[in-house]
Amino acid sequence: MKRDHDTHEEFGLSSFQDDKLISGLSRIIRLAVRFLAVLMTFVIVWGVWDVVWVLCERLMAPPFMLLEITDILATFSAFMAVLIAIEIFINIVMYLKDNVIHVNLVIATALMAIARKVIVLDTAHVESAYIFAIAAVVLALSVSYWLLHKTAPLAWVAARKAKDERA
Repeated sequence: MKRDHDTHEEFGLSSFQDDKLISGLSRIIRLAVRFLAVLMTFVIVWGVWDVVWVLCERLMAPPFMLLEITDILATFSAFMAVLIAIEIFINIVMYLKDNVIHVNLVIATALMAIARKVIVLDTAHVESAYIFAIAAVVLALSVSYWLLHKTAPLAWVAARKAKDERA
């Protein structure tokens, strides 16, 4: 019995439906993506442990139970790294579920990653060109995200209309 995700249409390969090589390669890719999901789970658990470790280490160091701004930034950095790993895991799961790379989710993940960079940025130790480069990346990702969300409802309406016409 063929499952939906075993068909070649998931990769846009419906014209190769009878090709055993493509079929085998498609299964290998699917297995590789599942393995990446398992590895990302390990990264998330390791990251949570790192957040706990960093926080405990900073709280136990003199002055006892007090955090300096560098300690807080280190904690934020570790915490946001875990959140980014979770977003990447969600990207992987959505790919496995829908067999499509969700560009809006990828851009949202990239925005979170650059936000992490901005939050922990020590402006005293970086050149202005670096700050301008980060600003350009933030602007590009923000515009991309906005454009995707502005056009997404239109694409959904068009897809729904096409589906209704086929039925």
